[in-house]
Amino acid sequence: MSENESSANITPPEPETAALPPVPPPPAASPFAQTEPIPPSFAAAPQPVSTAPRQRSLAVPVIAAAVVAALLGGGAGAGVTAWALASQTPSSSESAAPSPQTITVNNPDKVDVVTAVAAKASRSVVTISVNAGQEGGTGSGVILSEDGYVLTNTHVATLDGASDEGTIEVTTADGHIYSATVVGLDPIVDLAVLKLKDASGLTPIEWGDSSKLDVGDQVIAIGAPLGLSNTVTDGIVSALNRSIQIASSAVPDHGDDDQTPDQEQNGGQGPFDFWNFDQGQGESRQQSNPASATISLPVIQTDAAINPGNSGGALLDSEGRLVGINVAIASTGSTGQGQSGSIGVGFSIPSTLAKRVSQEIIDNGEATHGLLGASVSTATSADSDVVGALIEEIVSGGAAEKAGLKKGDVITELGGVPITSSTDITAQVRALAAGSSTELVYQRGGDSATVKVTLGELTL
Repeated sequence: MSENESSANITPPEPETAALPPVPPPPAASPFAQTEPIPPSFAAAPQPVSTAPRQRSLAVPVIAAAVVAALLGGGAGAGVTAWALASQTPSSSESAAPSPQTITVNNPDKVDVVTAVAAKASRSVVTISVNAGQEGGTGSGVILSEDGYVLTNTHVATLDGASDEGTIEVTTADGHIYSATVVGLDPIVDLAVLKLKDASGLTPIEWGDSSKLDVGDQVIAIGAPLGLSNTVTDGIVSALNRSIQIASSAVPDHGDDDQTPDQEQNGGQGPFDFWNFDQGQGESRQQSNPASATISLPVIQTDAAINPGNSGGALLDSEGRLVGINVAIASTGSTGQGQSGSIGVGFSIPSTLAKRVSQEIIDNGEATHGLLGASVSTATSADSDVVGALIEEIVSGGAAEKAGLKKGDVITELGGVPITSSTDITAQVRALAAGSSTELVYQRGGDSATVKVTLGELTL
């Protein structure tokens, strides 16, 4: 019997990575003003700002994103469909190494929060180029350790599932190019860990706590949209506890196998494909490499401008700490090469999830994800007087049955997070490690009850 629920797994790792050096002590006027000039580049040793012209240096514009009035999807936990941010592809099958870019500061006495965060964190964000035969593309990543562990998206490392054996090159902010290998892939939450060859002395990103974010908090995105390395944009957290659904070519399809992930019965909003890496062959790519499964992700929603190529890059808080890995944007349509850009609704994988998964991959080569053992649908007015995930079927011996749940129950909360749809419950279950115990709130016959559920393990 297949085990069903919605269609995605999720798990947060606990990597112990070195913290980035703190921003220099600020004067009273601004919490981010610096007493010393901010270095124009991110070589290992800070250098004073030079008035002499620098070759191959690019001043990265800071974009102050407007607050988006209308949020996508309504309720805080409403499941939405999104486009994953695939890499922007070079014109030829061989990727030219991106030219090194630096954060240029012309007026160090007038820097603001965004400038200071960019100066602190840009050295920990990399550009990733992947080539496999005629397929190729670029994405972003963040440095996890001094010796070269890098976190990115699975769809970046595998060219949207086209190949897990591509040639990978990683370029740091100071222009150093490293060859890289895949340590482990986690297509369930679209995360991957790479290892750079012969790397040392790199600057790891400083982890932040995404669970402490509030709607309205300022966030800064750094990555390589459209292949433009070290691009910095800013905005706010426009929603929390959002869940999105994406079709993935990297997740195996088990059909009616008993190990099939929990699946939703009426997701309602059919997922779009990942963005294509290859502009010139986008249509043929979709035909030859169709999405075989759907994943549900818990995400931070932001209006910071992120675009194709930002995938795997950093979403940072106002202290320059990593709070999310940029993964997808919503789209109203496609343009030109079959892709469209930011409309002010972007999504990032929370750092709590990214940290757990990346550390498990580094330690064990793979991460685990929870399994509820139930088939669910999104509750309608015919089923319930509250929003939630309606249990359609219970898997014998699964976590739901052991917790006393029954067919017809409507799940309204898991681990303190509101559940408004079948996508929500799957995303939240997958965010937890196998064997995790958490509280689940449900309604039965108009009465609300709370139970403790110990999740099973999703197996692909």
